[in-house]
Formats: sequence, C-alpha cells, structure tokens
Amino acid sequence: MGRIIINNIIRFVVLIVLQVALFKNIGYYNLATPFPYILFLFLLPIGIPNLLLYSVAFLTGLTVDAFYDTIGIHAAACVAFVWFRIFFHKITLEADLRNSFETPTWSEMGFKWYSTYILFGTLAHHLVLYLVEVFSFQNILYTLASVGLSSVFTITVIFIIGVLTYKRKSRLGN
Repeated sequence: MGRIIINNIIRFVVLIVLQVALFKNIGYYNLATPFPYILFLFLLPIGIPNLLLYSVAFLTGLTVDAFYDTIGIHAAACVAFVWFRIFFHKITLEADLRNSFETPTWSEMGFKWYSTYILFGTLAHHLVLYLVEVFSFQNILYTLASVGLSSVFTITVIFIIGVLTYKRKSRLGN
C-alpha cells in the first residue's frame, strides 16, 4: 500500500511539472492544447474511496489552476472527470476488480479497455473544461473544435507516455 502511495505522489509531481513547464507552452493556434496531467487521475487505484478520489481530483485541478491563473476551471473539469471515472468503472469492471487497489494501466487491463477508458475520459474532461471556460453557447462550433483537437492531442501524448512506461505482465507467477 505504501508503494502505491509513493508511486502516485511521484506520478503527480512529474505530470504537474510536465504540464506546467512543457505543455502549457505548446498549443496549436489556441485551438488544441494538451492536458496530460489527467493521466494521474486515470491511473489512480481502482478501489480508492470516492470521497478521497473527489478530493484528490479537486486538489489536482486547483494545482493546475494555480499555474494557469484560472479560477477553478480545471478543478471543475477534474471533478467531472472523476464522476465519469466512477461511472465507467461501475459499468465495465467486475465487482471483485472494483474493490481491488489495482492500477488501471494498459498492461493490466488490456489495450481495448484502456483505450476506451482514455478516449471517453479525456472527452468528458475536455468538454467540461472548455464549456466552463467559455460559459456560452455563442461560438459552440469553435468550442467543440477545441474540445476535439485538444482531446486528440492529449490522447496522443497519453499513449506516448503509455508506450514509454509499458510493463509487460509477468507470466512466470501464474
């Protein structure tokens, strides 16, 4: 259990530093901006209590908000994403797996489940993020284009990180 906590603290620090130092300055004509810091929320253990999960998501969003000079936009998007995550885990995972503290990684869950999880989770996060940021339906096509392009950009970065950190499951123990 202690190892899981240490790994998640290191993951949090690395992803926030990458977001603030590198990805904050990368964008495509103010349409597409990657937000790979949400990978931290994706990879939190499955069986984490909901209150703790919402608290961690809120604090993660506030941390990013502090560096982006936004007032709670990332916090709202992270909390909405965690709501989606809980729903997604309820409908796609068996009960015994939902109560485990397994990290939902590509190697543990398989590519099909993981890619669906990343795709829909990123779309949910970005949709809330951009709709709360704009807070208007006046330029909805521009907002939806930003959601789509930023989601593609973020998913690409998350899969690159996934390929770089992929660990093959050991078949010796079975």
